[in-house]
Amino acid sequence: MPETKVIVIPEGKICDYVDGKFRNDTPEEYVRQTIEKRLVNEHKYSPKQIRIEYTLQLGSRKPRADIVIFDNSDIEQTQNNIKLIIECKKETVDARNAKDGVEQLKSYMSACPNCEWGMWTNGKQKEVFHKYVDDKGNLAFMDYNDIPSADGNLDDINRPKRSSLKNAYDDNLLFVFKTCHNHIHVNDGLQKQPAFFELLKVIFCKIEDERNIPKPLEFYTTSEERSNPDGQLTVRKRISKIFERVKRKHGKIFDANDEIKLSPRSLAYIVSELQKYSLLNTNIDIKGKAYEEIVGANLRGDRGEFFTPRNVMKMVVEMINPQIDEKVLDSSCGTGGFLVTAMTHVIAQLEKDFSKDIGCERKDWDSDSVRAFQDRISEMAATNFFGFDINPDLVKATKMNMVMNNDGSGNILQTNSLLPPHEWSDDFKTKLAEALGVKKSDIRNHTTLEFFNVIVTNPPFGSKIPVKDKNVLEQFELAHIWDNDKANNKWTMTERLQSSVPPEILFIERCTQLLVPGGRMGIVLPDSILGSPGLGYIREWLIKNHRIVASVDLHVDTFQPRNGTQTSVLFLQKKTEEQKQTEETSGTMADYNIFMAMVEKVGHDKRGNPIFKRDPEGNEILVPDTNSVLVLGETSEGDKTVSHQQKKKVEDDQTPDVPEIFAKWKQQEGIAW
Repeated sequence: MPETKVIVIPEGKICDYVDGKFRNDTPEEYVRQTIEKRLVNEHKYSPKQIRIEYTLQLGSRKPRADIVIFDNSDIEQTQNNIKLIIECKKETVDARNAKDGVEQLKSYMSACPNCEWGMWTNGKQKEVFHKYVDDKGNLAFMDYNDIPSADGNLDDINRPKRSSLKNAYDDNLLFVFKTCHNHIHVNDGLQKQPAFFELLKVIFCKIEDERNIPKPLEFYTTSEERSNPDGQLTVRKRISKIFERVKRKHGKIFDANDEIKLSPRSLAYIVSELQKYSLLNTNIDIKGKAYEEIVGANLRGDRGEFFTPRNVMKMVVEMINPQIDEKVLDSSCGTGGFLVTAMTHVIAQLEKDFSKDIGCERKDWDSDSVRAFQDRISEMAATNFFGFDINPDLVKATKMNMVMNNDGSGNILQTNSLLPPHEWSDDFKTKLAEALGVKKSDIRNHTTLEFFNVIVTNPPFGSKIPVKDKNVLEQFELAHIWDNDKANNKWTMTERLQSSVPPEILFIERCTQLLVPGGRMGIVLPDSILGSPGLGYIREWLIKNHRIVASVDLHVDTFQPRNGTQTSVLFLQKKTEEQKQTEETSGTMADYNIFMAMVEKVGHDKRGNPIFKRDPEGNEILVPDTNSVLVLGETSEGDKTVSHQQKKKVEDDQTPDVPEIFAKWKQQEGIAW
């Protein structure tokens, strides 16, 4: 293989996505780079058409426009030939700001005779203008949904077709979700949480409309509708009809009398921001990052919840390797990240098998095959994926996450899963029994819960939220007081209960109770459980009841900036009664190796800022971005040529390396899964 060319980035600089120049790494620059990626990857402008920090002539002044775009790359790049101007500001600058707001953009557009389009954004607000000459011969500016793409098609801006929907790239979906949420929060006067749920309803409508094949898309607003009260009411009526279908289809999430409470003006704005994207087809990591970040910002509770980073979830799921026919549970599902990641892992296996069955790859499937495959996914999701959480808002958010990714919302249930099963609500037990295909009477107590093959979870931690209820504690051996025989290094459980127990300790045992014999779990735990001398009884209980397959020590910054608890992921396989009996009879534990790993780099620092790989001198490096190779021409023989390739920094993250090493180790140890 040819050696990858590496470029060193000076400290405090970033490499511009379009022109490759080094610029100061500032909040304003982050906004500009996000827009540049969208121009190239979504709107398909050639980097040769785009100029950064272009000097304009405005009378005696010579301001620099952040981004200008010319009609094509061959045209003379003078001020007269500018087609589009974009101004990017940091989040704290308001669009109405006298010096740096939209009036500055309009003055730039006015000074460029052929400039028809302009966009102003600070990452939270976005304004798009189409310049025209009114009846009196004066320059005027009309609000528009979005800037045109490189092909100049305005119809798709106003009413996109299925074929013109774009997949979001990089942070752009996060950018859009934040913009929409901020708009609701500011303009409708809603608090952050109600604002989030109103946004959720509109996202549901978007997904329902995308699924409504082969009918034309109804989730849209034209620029004219968005700009006047009558048009805004028309949009509201159109989206409300879609929401009626959503409520019928997702009765477990929305009440029959639920309605979208946004003002017509806000609703039209949000529709205009979302309508160009395909939420179904956008890469799952991009969707997941955008969704989980906005959920985390608005629904994070006070029950010790701190959501697992996506890279850690991916590592855990790849290591635990759920299979197509296995039942998978997250007993503290939060935003649903673990479940979506697990489902994606299984869908990849399903797609491979399905392609083999029909004799062609996914890109060559016909519409009947696509529908058949989607039915297989829905069936699998309804049968095999389960999530529990105590927080009803997070349950709703998880259902949404599952629907947005693969329509597996059915088995996300609200409950305090630590309660004795006889105290679980009748509704919860009915739904659970139905989904598992068992009798409700089979779910009797903590000894009759062995239903799941795989559990992946990050339980709530914390001495601030201990469990003190005697009815709850008496279900768990780990809630008892254990005596320590130091001479023989042995712990013995007594009949006495502890007065209070941190929830993560009980969750270990509850997860074990929920696993079938031979089932396996990946669970995030505080390091104190694995190392504190006073908690030796937990380790003894773990060894007695499980094969300890692996322990992965996570960097202290893994859950930062919100939580600095040092954690590890423990991978356990539940022993069968026969295995335990054999060991008890012989008085010796089975001898086996344990996979141990330390993740020293997780891709971000304690403030949550990304950390990138550096050269031996400590400088950040750039490598070609293989996901954004641009085909910009053809030779006379018709061969494609690439004359420009963006470059990217490489996150310094070791989590993707662990599953590969673990897979080789498993093979050596003869572990089948």
